[in-house]
Amino acid sequence: MPEFVANGVTLTYDDDGAGTPIILLHGLGGNRYSYLEFIEKFKSHFRVIALDSRGHGDSEKPKNYTLNDHIEDVIALMDFLGIDSAHILGASMGSYIAQGVAIAIPNRIKKLILVVAKSHGKTSSTQELMDQHAEELIGLNLEETMAHLSKYMFYNLEAAWKYLAESQMKGHVLTPEEQAAANKALEGFDFRPALNKITAETLVISGKHDGLNPPKLGREIANLIPHSTFVEFAESGHAPNAEEPEKFMKVVKNFLIE
Repeated sequence: MPEFVANGVTLTYDDDGAGTPIILLHGLGGNRYSYLEFIEKFKSHFRVIALDSRGHGDSEKPKNYTLNDHIEDVIALMDFLGIDSAHILGASMGSYIAQGVAIAIPNRIKKLILVVAKSHGKTSSTQELMDQHAEELIGLNLEETMAHLSKYMFYNLEAAWKYLAESQMKGHVLTPEEQAAANKALEGFDFRPALNKITAETLVISGKHDGLNPPKLGREIANLIPHSTFVEFAESGHAPNAEEPEKFMKVVKNFLIE
């Protein structure tokens, strides 16, 4: 389990395969194990690097941090590994981080894949959904809350929950305090004015039934990034890689190797 230190925080990552590097960035509350299937399928074509973002997984969990810290961590990882340029795939929170990295160092990002993404938000999408359905959540703990909200998040609930459960079993499940810190880090960002600085060819993937980051937010990003393509998965919510896995792998592979 390799580690490195970024801005005084110890971060964990996996590094497998050979070829052009692709950096994988997970969603809020997730971890690098979210990408095990992806790594297995793509490590024969690429050097695949999956990061536990600060505050998540096996990485150190400071009490306070920001989205900009996440962005700087990815750049620090590239510097630490001596990577001049790479592809990036980020899902949900990982897509916010990926946008920030591609804006900050456009010449070092080859191709960019943004999954169930948005480019701006006053709070995290999870917190926003909790606020929208606050009356339904009275008396529920965090686990019960997320289970209740899943009907607004996913299309194929069984596939989505199996995927989430498997990654959580392998990695660290956030405590309520750690989840709150992770949510707070995503407050008040807006990349829209700077998305035109991204030079990487970009693929934006949204799930038609995603109540967290609906397709209109993905389309907005694709309209603002110069060299971008938008794809909507008709039978997915917030986890198209789990809800339509074969289609997801095919679309991503075709984009990366074309």
